[in-house]
Order: sequence, then C-alpha cells, then structure tokens
Amino acid sequence: MQSRSLMVPDGLEGMRVDAGLSKLLGFSRTFAAEIAASGGVMQDGVTLSKSDRLHAGAWLDVEWKPREEPRVVPLAVPDLGIIYDDDHIVVIDKPTGVAAHPSVGWDGPTVVGALSAAGFRIATSGAPERQGIVHRLDVGTSGLMVVAKTERAYTHLKRAFKERTVEKIYHAVVQGHPDPLVGTIDAPIGRHPNHSWKFAVVPEGKESVTHYETLEAFRGASLLEIHLETGRTHQIRVHMAAHRHPCVGDPLYGADPTMAKRLGLARQWLHARGLGFQHPGTGEWVQFSSPYPADFDHALAVLRDTPDAGVASPG
Repeated sequence: MQSRSLMVPDGLEGMRVDAGLSKLLGFSRTFAAEIAASGGVMQDGVTLSKSDRLHAGAWLDVEWKPREEPRVVPLAVPDLGIIYDDDHIVVIDKPTGVAAHPSVGWDGPTVVGALSAAGFRIATSGAPERQGIVHRLDVGTSGLMVVAKTERAYTHLKRAFKERTVEKIYHAVVQGHPDPLVGTIDAPIGRHPNHSWKFAVVPEGKESVTHYETLEAFRGASLLEIHLETGRTHQIRVHMAAHRHPCVGDPLYGADPTMAKRLGLARQWLHARGLGFQHPGTGEWVQFSSPYPADFDHALAVLRDTPDAGVASPG
C-alpha cells in the first residue's frame, strides 16, 4: 500500500474528493473515485466518499494500492479489417468488443495487441501500451481508426487531430426524430457528477461540437450522419442523449432496451463510417470508408420493414 498525508490547499475548497485527488496527486479521476470507494480517503479523521467536498486547511490522509501498469498482450482479432497499410500508417476497421489500447481493468482484445499479433511493428515514442494510437473508439463502437507506424506519422496525426483538420464521419441510429433534421449540438462535456464511468453535458465540461444530418427516418428512429469537430469521450452518445435521442442499443445513456431487442442489437448503433486526413508521408489528402457490420445491416432491414419508414428530406 502507498499513502500520503497533506493539507488541503485553499484552491481546492469545496471541490469533490475525486476531482481534488486528481489535482493533488495526479491520479485519474476514475482511480481517485476507486480509492474513495474503498475507504482510502480521510479528512480530519472522517472517511469520505468520492462526492464529498474538500475543505481548505483540513488534513487529508490518502491510502491506496498502486495499480499494475497495463501491458500489450499480442492477441489475434480475426475480424480486424486492414483497410490500408504503408510505411507510415495502417488504417483499420475495428470490430466491436476491441479496445483501442490496454488499460487498467480491461483484459480483452486491443487494437495495439491485434496489430502486434498480426506482425505489425508500431515504432513511436510514448507509453508502450499506446504506441501509434492517435485517436480512439469506444470498445462497443466499430469502424475506422488510423494508427501511426513511425514517429513522424504519430506527431503529424496527433497535431492534425488537435487542430481539428481530420474529417471524422459517423453514422448512428438514434431513437425518435431530431428537430431540426439538420443541426449542430454545441454543449460542453465532462464526467457525470454522479457516475464516474459516465459522461454528461456539464457547465464545467470541455468544448464539444457535433454536427448531424438526418439521412433516413423510420418509425421511432432515425439514421444520422454525424461530423465531429471535437473528440470527447462518448461525445456522440452524450450529445444525442442530452437531446433525448439516445443511440439505439445504448442503455448506459437512456436507450429503450425493448427497441434494441426488437432490432437484434447487443450494443449501440454507432459506426465510424468515414475518415479523411492529410497523409503524413505524402502530404496528400486521403479518405477511407467502412461498410456497416452485419448486425447494423440487420437492424436497418428491420427498421425499413416497419410501417411508416421512409427517406427523410433534410432540405
């Protein structure tokens, strides 16, 4: 076990325990919440929960068990699609159930491990378990990812994502019919105030901008094309849920489980459909696309066979 005893500085007065520990000790907010949940945080002798508040000048005692560092485990993913490959990058079509990289608490397959098992060598600096990863998709989200194979490509692509010059196109089936049919959601996203594993639209969140267009309307659902300006964790899922149109098959953010069951879905209908960027080696603009997985095609077929389904007219 490790421990620290320190005084709460004035700048953390009134801050939640998980957020305060993150700033004080450099933990992730999720790990800080786990420490609090295990009874490892005391303020002036009183055990705190993650949502309790810190008080300036109080004495804080923190005890925790260090996490084991995640490591890359080469593990083949037979349905990992290789869309494009050269000396600089590899573009993959990620199936559902695969994480972008290893992390604490995840022992399933990863993109980094799958590429290693397939013989790819990703030579970049940074944490070994994240080498080459310049952006991520949720475990349950399928579709396109680009992975850097050289330090030059890594630096170039990280800058491109930061400067928002990468074109990221997603398709999503959401509950209901957004009004208007074409629009922009500009709302800050941060960690959910009551659930450490969820995110939400919160005033103190980071800038998050989502553009959407209705491609097809069905009875009780819509197929959207979504362009992301920013790339926050769960951004599409949070923004659509905040507008009362959660992704079908996404119970974490309020989707109706009966609809998912009717459509044969075991995950959220959200797919990274298109990806475009300046190639780090040639400087040319490159564009890639990914077809829908079989479970998404099936869900669309069921929706299109439902009375009152039809093509929307976004104008």
